[in-house]
Amino acid sequence: MRFMMFVANDPDAEPYSADEDNIAEWGAEVGARGVWVDGSRLRPIEDATTVRMRDGERVVTEGPANAETAQIAGFDILECTDLAEAIEVASKHPMARFGRIELRAYWPFE
Repeated sequence: MRFMMFVANDPDAEPYSADEDNIAEWGAEVGARGVWVDGSRLRPIEDATTVRMRDGERVVTEGPANAETAQIAGFDILECTDLAEAIEVASKHPMARFGRIELRAYWPFE
């Protein structure tokens, strides 16, 4: 199963500690296991652009679509056997401690 893992900031999480940020170890582990497909950091919310179509007109605004999307700092695509494995992988990501992780299974078009 393929999962999108949203890596998000969370003001209620424990304070960030560079000494405890094990992203390199996490990347090496998920890479070696073959579950990591792709991922990246995202530019800050100041660089976001929101696109909508309203009454046949394109509406483009600077900034995030809403407060929730403003918190997304990056993403990873995982290929896991099931949700349990995706949860296990996500729980080891440093942002599970310093932020929050949201997992969503791909929903293929039939």
